[in-house]
Amino acid sequence: MRHRRRVLGGLAGGLLWARLAAFAQTPRKPHRIGWLSTTPYAGSPAQEPFVEGMRERGWIAGSHYTVENLHSEGRSERLPALAAELVRRRVDLIICAGSPATAAAKDATTSIPIVFFFVADPVGSGFVASLARPGGNVTGLGGLALGTQSKYLELLRELVPKASRIAMFVNPELHAQLRADIEPAARRLGITLRPIELRSPGEINAAFAGAARERVDALLIFGQPSLYGHSAQVARMAIERHLPTVTPLEEATRDGGLMSYGSRIIDDLRRLPHYVDRILSGAKPSELPVEQPTRFYLVINLRTAKALGLVVPQALLLRADEVVE
Repeated sequence: MRHRRRVLGGLAGGLLWARLAAFAQTPRKPHRIGWLSTTPYAGSPAQEPFVEGMRERGWIAGSHYTVENLHSEGRSERLPALAAELVRRRVDLIICAGSPATAAAKDATTSIPIVFFFVADPVGSGFVASLARPGGNVTGLGGLALGTQSKYLELLRELVPKASRIAMFVNPELHAQLRADIEPAARRLGITLRPIELRSPGEINAAFAGAARERVDALLIFGQPSLYGHSAQVARMAIERHLPTVTPLEEATRDGGLMSYGSRIIDDLRRLPHYVDRILSGAKPSELPVEQPTRFYLVINLRTAKALGLVVPQALLLRADEVVE
């Protein structure tokens, strides 16, 4: 009986020490993570994969960290003031969705660590000194496959062989390097590119009016954060004007766009906690290399192809990672 009591007492003591150890590892005050974006974080597709990735690394939302999201409601000009507000709140780290948010945060602070994602050209944009050695207080996930832009034109030409005039919806503030990469490919394929400015959701109607004036055969839409919640509207207007589209964002294809080719944002969101965990545990952003996408997905919407009167070649369907029917 005494032996049994000693065993039970030992077990109880072990459980108590385990609880005390776990409590000791839990911060008395949760880390405050600023999330700067054009659209809300809470309830968005970004929240679940980020929370899941943090949990896998031992970080529990509410207990170990909180997220303070300031979003611009699609208006990039509001981002500098929002970034300054996060600095005033003295958050421990700022996550930036896209280039405009990253630029605003970088201008607002040189001391608070910044982690970005969904950035096309981190080096060319001046966010980091190099991918391998970022320097400063900024690092993250970026580089939307510079050098692969010719793939968009090749896919459009394969699906729409007669396409010779293709409009590009571009934001001059974000896409200068992407345009520089894609224009040589257009000349090689005998395609005339017609760049049309699209900086915000409020310019979507004007951009399509410009495409109509240019009498283009198809449409290339470069990704930008402010359009992330408006892909269904863009897809609907493209179908109404009988314009096949290609974009880097697979979400846009699920929302009715014809075709997409690119990395998956959800992969970035699941990887973001790696940076957050390292930095909040003491690592410096300057020591964490920028990671670029390593896998790209081809998604085709057959319903949209039918609406446009297009027959998707079997060879293209076989290469697709996902077919929306």
